[in-house]
Amino acid sequence: MNRLHTFLTRNLWAQVALSVLGASALVLLISPGESPTAVLIRVAFSSLGGVAVLLAVRRKEKRATGTDTTGLVTLDGRIRSGDVPTDPAEREALRALVAKRLHRTRNRPWALAFLVLLFGGVTVLTALTAGPRETIGFGILAVTFPVWIYFQGRKQLRRLHRMREALGEEERGVTQHAA
Repeated sequence: MNRLHTFLTRNLWAQVALSVLGASALVLLISPGESPTAVLIRVAFSSLGGVAVLLAVRRKEKRATGTDTTGLVTLDGRIRSGDVPTDPAEREALRALVAKRLHRTRNRPWALAFLVLLFGGVTVLTALTAGPRETIGFGILAVTFPVWIYFQGRKQLRRLHRMREALGEEERGVTQHAA
């Protein structure tokens, strides 16, 4: 699983391709009468905004850490495993990455609330305009996706806080030994 995560982190095109294929499959399950090609094209064009955001976040993280894609993948792996680097430059880059990601989570509760309202609204509008199959499909999606996002976000937030504490403790330990 770790090798898959590393591959997907290194190759954004694979993330995008899997996301578009997964979303297309979901749309085809909810609306089986549509053409698979038309659904794939529509989902691909709908995903362009998400791809732009993903690329912008990646570029900002590279700039903040002063590394390339490989360095960013290495730092991300260290966050996931909780492994604190010994090299001072790598430790500083990891500290910058953790700070950048923690800063990005500052509006997390509002974003989750908006996501729940958005999915609830789409489900209600689907119930008013479509059949029971689509309503049930969107209802299941409206419950499972925000719950999954919440728990994955909590896990990532815990990892970031643990790494920030570990980097801070190491820094305090170095300072105490130098004094």
